[in-house]
Amino acid sequence: MASSNNPAAAAMASRYYLSNKLQEVQARSLLPAPKIDCGGTCLGRCGNNWKKEMCNKMCNVCCNRCNCVPPGTGQDTRHLCPCYDTMLNPHTGKLKCP
Repeated sequence: MASSNNPAAAAMASRYYLSNKLQEVQARSLLPAPKIDCGGTCLGRCGNNWKKEMCNKMCNVCCNRCNCVPPGTGQDTRHLCPCYDTMLNPHTGKLKCP
């Protein structure tokens, strides 16, 4: 969760909240949601991952397909982006998105 001690996390959580609210409004008006900045969002998502390059690559694949990336760097927020949360690797059957 974002705290006042971590401005980057607070900004990411705020950006995610605003993005979700915008998507809700647009869904009600039947307009397509605007494309999110997958590159920047995935850099934040993978910032603490020990395999940053692989994490960033897979995050971008998932983001481009789902137009959504869960906030933060942990697995506890995956459910906030159902498409991202349930996408599987077709070869291994394991979760595809970091």
